[in-house]
Amino acid sequence: MNDLASTFTALSNLLRKHAAGMSIRTDEPGHLYVELPPASPKGKPRFFGAVQTKKSYVSYHLMPVYEAPGLLAGASDALRKRMQGKSCFNFSSEDQQLFEELDALTGRCAAVVK
Repeated sequence: MNDLASTFTALSNLLRKHAAGMSIRTDEPGHLYVELPPASPKGKPRFFGAVQTKKSYVSYHLMPVYEAPGLLAGASDALRKRMQGKSCFNFSSEDQQLFEELDALTGRCAAVVK
């Protein structure tokens, strides 16, 4: 398994771990998309997070970080350096320490939106 494939697998497993009560809209090689249930009976599902394999990296999108930047309080400089935009983290290989930090962040995000 190449670095991007193993990185995608690790990140998608991390996102799945926190997806209880959410729906997986897309689950295919290189693309996992998780959404929150609608806030009202006639509402639309809301984006929670996604993992996507790109040409030279794997993106981990986490929408609650965009909506509530305070969730990033205490995030390490190393994790912040992986950020592209306000809610996306890019990885070209597995990084156990950063993945553990991202796991905790994803858990905080999931707790806030439920």
